[in-house]
Amino acid sequence: MNHLTIIFLLLITTVLVGCSNQMSVNEENNPIVDIKLARLKAKEAFDFCNSEDINTDFCILIDMSLHSGVKRFFLWDYKKDTISYGCLVSHGCGDNPWSNDLSKDNPKFSNQPGSHCSSLGKYKIGERGYSDWGVHIKYVLYGLEASNSNALSRIIVFHSWEAVADKEIYPKGTPEGWGCPAISNNSFTIIDPILTASELPVLMWIYN
Repeated sequence: MNHLTIIFLLLITTVLVGCSNQMSVNEENNPIVDIKLARLKAKEAFDFCNSEDINTDFCILIDMSLHSGVKRFFLWDYKKDTISYGCLVSHGCGDNPWSNDLSKDNPKFSNQPGSHCSSLGKYKIGERGYSDWGVHIKYVLYGLEASNSNALSRIIVFHSWEAVADKEIYPKGTPEGWGCPAISNNSFTIIDPILTASELPVLMWIYN
C-alpha cells in the first residue's frame, strides 16, 4: 500500500468519524438519534431537575430537529444513562392543514395563542385527566420558559392520538396537530404508568 493510498484512507476515516457524531442512518436508511447529543441534553435536564425539585430518575426529551417520521420522543433513564424508550411524536401544523405532514422536516414553533404551533422549552408534566383523544388520558403541561409560557392557556397537553404510528414511517411524517406532543396509543400505554408511578413532577423538554 503506497503513501497516497494510506493518506486517502485516513481522510475517508476522518470524514466518517465526523459524520458519526451527527445524524446517522439505520439499515432502512432512516435517520436515527445522535446519542451523544441526547446525553448532553439529558445532563442539562438533570441539573435543571435537581434545582427545581423535579424527578431525577428519568425525563422526557423531544428532539424536534429530527424528521417527524422517525423516533424523536425519548424516555431518558438516568440510572442507565441512556434512552430506555423511543417513539414517534407529533408537532403543531401551524398555518398548514391539520393532520397532514407538510412540515415533517421543518416545523415552525410559536408560543402565541392560535398559532397551532408547538412551543420549544422545558415543561413540567402536571395533572393526569380525561382526554377526548386516543386512550382518553392526558397530562397538563406547564411551560417553564418564556418560549412556552402560554402552554396552559393554549391547552397544550400530552396525550395519545390514533393517527400516530407505532413504528417509524420515514420518509413520510407524523400527522400534525395543533401543538400538543402526541404519541401513539400503544406508546402512551407504556409511558402513562411510568408517569403515574412518579412521586415527583417529571420534566418534558422539547428542543430543536
